[in-house]
Amino acid sequence: MKKKVTYTILLGILLATTMVYWNHFSNTFHFDDSHTIVNNIYIRSLKHIPRFFVDGTTFSTLPQNQSYRPIVSLTLAIDYWLAGGYFPFWFQLDDFIVFLLQGILLFYFFIQLFNLVQPNTKRNIWLAAFGVAWYLLHPANAETINYIIARSDLQSTMFVVLGFVVYQYWPKFRKNYLYLIPILIGSLAKPTAVMFAPIFFFYLLYFEYNLNLQQLFQSKHRQQVILLIKKIIPVFIVCGIMYVFIDKMTPPSWIPGGTSTLQYLITQPYIIAHYFGIYFLPIGLSADTDWGLLPGITDPRFIAGILFVVALLVVAIITSFNKKWQPISFGIFWFFLALIPTSSIFPLAEVLNYHRIFFPYIGLMISVVWTIGLFLEPLKIWFEKNALPYKTSIAIAALLLLGVYAYATINRNKVWHTEESLWKNVTENSPNNGRGLMNYGLTQMNKGDYATAEKYFIRALQLLPNYHALQINLAIINDIKGDTTAAVTYFKRALALGPAYPESWFFYGRYLMNHQHYTVAIPYLQKSLELSPAQIDARLLLMRAYSETGQWSALKNLALETQKLIPDNASVKEYLIMAEAQKNGLDMQESLIDAQPDANKYIDLSLGYYQKGDYTGCIRAAEKALKIKPNFAEAYNNIGSSYIALKEYKKAIPALEKAIELKPDFTIAKNNLQFALRALKN
Repeated sequence: MKKKVTYTILLGILLATTMVYWNHFSNTFHFDDSHTIVNNIYIRSLKHIPRFFVDGTTFSTLPQNQSYRPIVSLTLAIDYWLAGGYFPFWFQLDDFIVFLLQGILLFYFFIQLFNLVQPNTKRNIWLAAFGVAWYLLHPANAETINYIIARSDLQSTMFVVLGFVVYQYWPKFRKNYLYLIPILIGSLAKPTAVMFAPIFFFYLLYFEYNLNLQQLFQSKHRQQVILLIKKIIPVFIVCGIMYVFIDKMTPPSWIPGGTSTLQYLITQPYIIAHYFGIYFLPIGLSADTDWGLLPGITDPRFIAGILFVVALLVVAIITSFNKKWQPISFGIFWFFLALIPTSSIFPLAEVLNYHRIFFPYIGLMISVVWTIGLFLEPLKIWFEKNALPYKTSIAIAALLLLGVYAYATINRNKVWHTEESLWKNVTENSPNNGRGLMNYGLTQMNKGDYATAEKYFIRALQLLPNYHALQINLAIINDIKGDTTAAVTYFKRALALGPAYPESWFFYGRYLMNHQHYTVAIPYLQKSLELSPAQIDARLLLMRAYSETGQWSALKNLALETQKLIPDNASVKEYLIMAEAQKNGLDMQESLIDAQPDANKYIDLSLGYYQKGDYTGCIRAAEKALKIKPNFAEAYNNIGSSYIALKEYKKAIPALEKAIELKPDFTIAKNNLQFALRALKN
């Protein structure tokens, strides 16, 4: 087939993929994007790039999620710089370009792989094209492409494929193992890339040394096996060293999230069977599933899972014996090996997650597509024998299949559009996921629909009674309702359940600040910063607490420290000025207004003093407003309100009467006057 036709086929696949994903570019940040991207100050400046490679804590603001993935942080910082802020389009565009690049690499990888088995350029090109299109349009892979921080799976997988392509098309790089450079880079995005070593072993075994699994142990093939081992050992050493290096660079605060290694392990065979099924029938996808650990090996799901895994391994072994079938065996082993980091003895918080199959599905795609290719050979004979249009029929069938998957992907893109649409879908597809219910409740709380939010929080509480984040949100919703007693109870329970999580301390500290308990709030905010030094909201709130309590030295030190992280932040600069002048925010405002007196600004300042509880300051600011504007009814009302708060009702009455005289329809002043008169009588 001419190169021009090949390029046209590939271009058509890329254009089709772009059209299918056209509705995803405006999809927002989700879930772990919050602590790795949105609240991560380190990606906001390119000057932090060198630090990404020496400090794993820069990956996330949450200690438990701080892993060593410098390539991911590097690309996020570049995206932020290009976008000039948190505009999801640029982040989504970056991921999509890498996705298309991976598609191109897969196309040429598949062609070369298939040609090693059956040199048939034309057929193999079409098989490769179909396989790549199916992979790119698969809705399960949309879970990775739409989830920005899941670029770790995308990038590591792309570099693994690049390693294979470099090995296939540039033989001169083999002697010095230069094809491992992409693997090293990919492992810095996610360590799953080191699984290249065992996958590459099977590639060499089948397609370079032309051996099968049985021949691997036969003495007559010993010389070939020795050559194979000599070639693969350096690959395993390099990948092993890289894995150890990444493990050493991962902060000790990182935790995988799982509880029982044994239960996680016995659950995974059934999960693997589910992943296999989702490949063919991708329904019920969920960004956060409600699947749990299996109770034991007597569970029917464990038995079914084990039987499936054994059956698939038997297929892999049998198909290895025939050269013509070996791509099927290779793809199955790729599928299993790529799943080892997430479906074996390493217990993760979720027993399954659909972005984990992005890498393994390449192997499954190889097996399935090659099987289809073998099936088409006798089918072609049958079509020709019966004088039926073979090519037309196969093309229509392929396009129909791809069309169905493309349609499903378009709909998954819609699901990922907003936080509300995503978590609504989770509550529908994973109704027993307490975290999903809570997160959907959060979207409603952010809209101001507190009744619906609380309903979902209560539903979540039945499933997750000991989840610290849920306790925090219940505290916040009760504070909004005015039930401070319940709010404090929930906040303290969150602290008891999640003392290692900075948000437990931060949100209680914020609550105390909102209720003007500044001194009490300080140790909670300090603890939050101790756990997560890069948490900017905690820094700004603690600076405010220091300013409100007159702790000028502490304020200055914290402001200077924070300025190193965010040098252009206006609030930090303002706090530095306060520390130097030893005046808090309102006092500073008053000084500035005094320099250029303005009645309306004095009234705003007066209200600020009142909300802070500084009623003397409120009266003073209002009196300054009256010097400029003697008939300012709002100023008299503020004076009267402050005297009521100070319980000096006799002083309040004339001020309020004057406000009503100046503004007869002043309802607030009338209500305040009635209150003062009643209080004076009592």
